[in-house]
Amino acid sequence: MSPTEPGGDPTGTPGLEPSTTPALHPDRRQARMYLELIGIGAAIGIPAAVLAKLFLAVVHWAETWLWTDLPDALGESSPPWYLVLGLPVAGAGLVAVARAFLPGDGGHSPLHGLGGPPTPWQYGPSVLLAAFGTLAFGAVLGPEAPLIALGSVVGMAAASWAKPGPQGEQVLATAGSFSAVSALFGGPLVAGILLLEAGLAAGAALLPALLPGLVAAAVGYVVFIGLGDWGGLDSTSLVVPDLPAYDTTSVPDLLMAIVVGVLTALLIGSVKRFAHRVDDVAVLSPRNRYGVLLAGGLVIGLITLVAQALGAGYDDVLFSGQSAIPQELAENSAGVLLVILVAKALAYAICLGCGFRGGPVFPAVFLGVGLATFACIWFDTSITWALAVGAAAGMTAGTGLVFSGLVLSLLLVGVNGLDALPAAVLAVVAAWLTNSALERRAAAGQEAGT
Repeated sequence: MSPTEPGGDPTGTPGLEPSTTPALHPDRRQARMYLELIGIGAAIGIPAAVLAKLFLAVVHWAETWLWTDLPDALGESSPPWYLVLGLPVAGAGLVAVARAFLPGDGGHSPLHGLGGPPTPWQYGPSVLLAAFGTLAFGAVLGPEAPLIALGSVVGMAAASWAKPGPQGEQVLATAGSFSAVSALFGGPLVAGILLLEAGLAAGAALLPALLPGLVAAAVGYVVFIGLGDWGGLDSTSLVVPDLPAYDTTSVPDLLMAIVVGVLTALLIGSVKRFAHRVDDVAVLSPRNRYGVLLAGGLVIGLITLVAQALGAGYDDVLFSGQSAIPQELAENSAGVLLVILVAKALAYAICLGCGFRGGPVFPAVFLGVGLATFACIWFDTSITWALAVGAAAGMTAGTGLVFSGLVLSLLLVGVNGLDALPAAVLAVVAAWLTNSALERRAAAGQEAGT
């Protein structure tokens, strides 16, 4: 079953199906072919990393121009209401063009998780345009899924040249995804854990399929950090700056971490259910599909204006939330924080379901951190604890991945938050168990309905 089919793995990642991985004990000919795949994977790492970095740079430049420079040129200190309303609709229009007129439907739906089957290189323009229209124009999704798809495009392009066969295509597509995701997460660690955990169903046969990808990620990371006197392209740093050291683990903090994990899973579960209802409307007909997409852009603009009137910032609601986490942690009003979370959750659900193209990770992380920040306001808990616990719970609730959430949490807090990891573990376990209970309940409801 394909990860993007109903009932498939919602965290599916290209190239990780058990039947397509190389044997653990190949004969001499297979061993030579496998070494060739590793060599091609290393070569793929460079263009995949460069493409990912260029894409992120273009999105950042466009975002800055649209939301900062353009208002300045209009004599405004922040985006006026008509830009808050109009830019997401314009972005939805670009996504509609990519999906309607280019092959590939703009990539897979974010409702299906982080990835899917390998992305043919012919789909590259559609993925690029749809992701650009989503990310630069303020939709509440992250860049991780488009980067996985673009890395897969590079791998499939290399496979069309090298002709390694169906198994090799899967492996090379995964290698490209490894390298591209490293551009976002600042190195091969999170990318490797994320793609490894997403393919655990393949068992021991998964390792040979991922080794070329690890090589590609390592080579790609060299492109970011540089080699010798060459300074590289600059890797993304996920560490939130100026965090106070957390070195006072306590029983209340551990108990509150469990509560945050449960609440985060419940909140994101509600977001997904609402998103599926929006998606049900969008898939009724092609005309509905693009109408719902444009309407979704308008509605998230309206939600943002309402949230602004109640004290939130436009960038608290729009975008993936990755760069807004520090200001979220600094919020000292429970009322304003509640406005931010409600608005973000609604906008996230609409973007998941209406047809935008992006990743589900960072908005889920933002919601988890926001819930944990209530403990900082009410109980004077450390913001370092809130970041570690909320990020881990958010990623697990949003993707179903456990170890990836913990590694991302560690990267976000850095050395100042190492002692918060036991609390993050409890939050992740609580979120995963709550997710599992919600899924069993939904499955039971579907069986009763049939």
